[in-house]
Amino acid sequence: VICLRVPVMDWNPVQLKKSKSRKIRKRFTDAHGLPCIENIVTSVDDTPEPISTNIIGTIPNWINGNFLRNGPGKFEIGNQRFNHWFDGMALLHQFKLTNGEVTYKSRFLSSDSYQSNKEYNRIVVSEFGTVTMPDPCKNFFQRFLSRFELPKPSDNANVSFVRYKGDFYVSTETNVMHKVDPETLETTKKVNWSDFIAVNGATAHPHTEPDGTTFNMGNSYSRKGAYYNIIRVPPSKNAEEETLEGTTILCSIPSMEKTKPSYYHSFAMSENYVVFIEQPIKMDLLKIATCKLTRKSIKDGISWDPKLNTIFHVIHKPTGKVNSRLLSGAYLAKPLSTFHQINAYEEDGFLIIDMCASDDGQAIANYNIQNLRKSGEALDEVYNTLCRVFPRRFVLPLTVDSHTPYNQNLINLPNSTATSIRIDENKVLCTHEDLHGEDLLHYGGLEFPQINYGKFNTHPYQFFYGCGFRHLVGDSLIKMDLHGKIMKVWEQPGLYPSEPIFVPAPDATEEDGGVILSVVVTPNAVSDIKL
Repeated sequence: VICLRVPVMDWNPVQLKKSKSRKIRKRFTDAHGLPCIENIVTSVDDTPEPISTNIIGTIPNWINGNFLRNGPGKFEIGNQRFNHWFDGMALLHQFKLTNGEVTYKSRFLSSDSYQSNKEYNRIVVSEFGTVTMPDPCKNFFQRFLSRFELPKPSDNANVSFVRYKGDFYVSTETNVMHKVDPETLETTKKVNWSDFIAVNGATAHPHTEPDGTTFNMGNSYSRKGAYYNIIRVPPSKNAEEETLEGTTILCSIPSMEKTKPSYYHSFAMSENYVVFIEQPIKMDLLKIATCKLTRKSIKDGISWDPKLNTIFHVIHKPTGKVNSRLLSGAYLAKPLSTFHQINAYEEDGFLIIDMCASDDGQAIANYNIQNLRKSGEALDEVYNTLCRVFPRRFVLPLTVDSHTPYNQNLINLPNSTATSIRIDENKVLCTHEDLHGEDLLHYGGLEFPQINYGKFNTHPYQFFYGCGFRHLVGDSLIKMDLHGKIMKVWEQPGLYPSEPIFVPAPDATEEDGGVILSVVVTPNAVSDIKL
């Protein structure tokens, strides 16, 4: 494990007003004495010029390149504060690894949102959990009318780096991305998905095939309701100045509820199929469209409805047909919440989908900035009302026809405890297999999964990596061996690692031949770091 340490600056706390009413939340754990991590949501200055770093241990000489990361880095503008972790202004990071040495630089994304906020020294563009206040320079009538304007989508792309046609972009979940120079971290071009296809946004977690063809998902809205669209981006450019030219919509799937589509953060993909998981985390389009009028944020328009099932939509990539061999029916599962999938592949007529999932979909609310700045019993309470996330496997039979029997398990794969039972003419009810042993409970579950993507995505695999969660953020790195569900753990008190990225060794003959890169944050002073 190579740990790259990024110090954070001191922060002077300000008292926040207590809410008058408090909803009673279900408790999932009984943790006590969690250390305060308020400095994780500290605003920092960017470092556009490279600085040297101190190396502990040895970095293999074969690792040469830029390790790029993205995330929120500024949590207040002037005297106004953002409310949610997802709202912070995007700060791009570059760790340049060369011959065993590392330099670091960072730069704020030059988005329209960032530039407008900076110019007016206040929050001008609403974010996921923060509603902008009317311009104080306008008169009363103008401020009143501004409440009836549709909210302007933010271009604060603070989620991830992605690649399309060989170029680097930073992305969030709106319809705007920014093309970025990976060497300088400078913003070079603003790109809008809706200039090329009829979507109102796209995820920040696309999937790429070996030839460079990239798949993604995005919503669209019409008088007929909300639709989920599978997007296909060509592998290469015909001209240097191209961005998303040639992008097409493979298929459109109507939302089960016309005005309340499901929220999704990512999707799964096998060699021949895209899998969209329609989960019971619902976006109320009316509430979101009127958020300026009601002074509510987008976050307030998202809710968990445990009365609804989870639906797996399986899209055949060559044809765009949905559930084509399931008599036009649906794969169902009990209510679950999933933000990240691990892998998906086909085997002996079955589609295996591995994901990180939980039985409750209210986690987004826990990541208000005021929660991340709590300490003592108040912090413990926030963590204990956060449902644990665990790796799970679903196995879907790819062919269900008139000869398929009812009310019996259709899965005949050896050593699989997942089930798929035909309960109706066009419905198959699926239950999962746990991809972990009891020892993972001690580490608070697992999130932010990664694999040896280049060689094993869409194929059978043995290892995945993720963060253990004994806090509101990851506090350990975990390697899971699916042959026996055996764990290896890296941890050190006071160190909080980010999503582990697997980098294969150039001469590797084994799936796990390589290293893990993770940015490790130290919100509080740490005297000694041990590898």
